[in-house]
Amino acid sequence: MSDRDERQAAASISGVERDTGLSKDTLRVWERRYGFPRPARDAFGERLYSVDEVDKLRVIKRLIDQGHRPGKIIELPVAELHELARNGGAERQALARGGAAAGTEGRADLDQYVELVKAHRIEDLRSQFTQAILRLGLAQVVTTIVAPLNDRVGEAWTRGYFEVFEEHLYTETVQVVLRNAINAVPPAWRRPNVLLTTFPQESHGLGILMAEAIFSLERCHCVSLGTQTPIRDIVLAAKAQRSDIVALSFSASLGPNPVLDGIAELHAKLPAPTEIWAGGSCQVLHRRPPAHVRTFKTLAAIAPALAQWRGAHGVG
Repeated sequence: MSDRDERQAAASISGVERDTGLSKDTLRVWERRYGFPRPARDAFGERLYSVDEVDKLRVIKRLIDQGHRPGKIIELPVAELHELARNGGAERQALARGGAAAGTEGRADLDQYVELVKAHRIEDLRSQFTQAILRLGLAQVVTTIVAPLNDRVGEAWTRGYFEVFEEHLYTETVQVVLRNAINAVPPAWRRPNVLLTTFPQESHGLGILMAEAIFSLERCHCVSLGTQTPIRDIVLAAKAQRSDIVALSFSASLGPNPVLDGIAELHAKLPAPTEIWAGGSCQVLHRRPPAHVRTFKTLAAIAPALAQWRGAHGVG
C-alpha cells in the first residue's frame, strides 16, 4: 500500500484514540450528543473514521487543552478551528515571555527547534537546548523558549505536521535536557522544601519538571515524585520529606471537578503548615482559584512568591 493509500485508509476507534488522545467513551458521547464524528461501519459493525474526521478531532483536542468547550467548537469548519488553535498558542506565548532581550532571541529560534524535531535530529536538538542554557541560563530557557515551544509543538501536532511519535521525541528530549541541567545546579539548599508531582489523572510531566527547574534555581530543596501520584501517597511523601510546599501541575486536558475535588482532598489531609502551590494551563485554576491554594499563571511568578514565603518564615 502506498503512503497516499495509507493516509486515505479509515481508522478504527482504537486508532483514533491513540492518534488524538480522545478516549473511546468521549468519541461515542460526541457522536450521540453533537452528531460528530459520524464514522462509517465495517462488515462487523465497528466504527471507521475518515482521515478528515481524524484531522478535525486532532485540532478539537488541542483546543480543549487550551480551555475551549467541545459544544462551542465542534461544529466549526476545520479552518476556523486551526485559526483558534493558533491564536490560543499566541496568547500563552505572550504570558510566558520573560526578559525582553533573551526572549526575543529565544522566540526567533523556535522554528529552528521545530524543524530539528521534524527532521528527527534529536542529538542536534539536544545540543541546541544545551547551548541555549549556557548562553541564556536555565531560567530564561524554561520561560522564553521551552514554554512557548510547547505551544508551537502542540500546534504542529494539531494541524498534522507532527506525528504523535515526533511530539514524544520532543518531550523526551526536553525532559532529558532539563533533568541534566537541574542536576547541575549547585545544592546550596534552603527552605522551603518542595515536593513536586501531579494527580493520578494527569500524565503530562513536562510542566512539573519546568517548575522544578525554577525552584531548584531558587535553591529550594526539591523532591519529585514524577506524575500520576495517588493523593494518599502525596500526603505520605509530604510528611516523610517534611515538605513546606506541595507543587502541582495541571494541563488543560483535565476537567474542573478532578482538579478542584483533588485539591480539596489533598488540603484536608496535609499537615496544616504545608502549602499547596498549583500551576499550568488548566483554566479552572485561574477562573475559580481553589481556597487555600496559591495558583500561578506563569513560571516567572514562582521566584517572587518564594521571596515572599521566605520573608514570612524568616528564611534568610
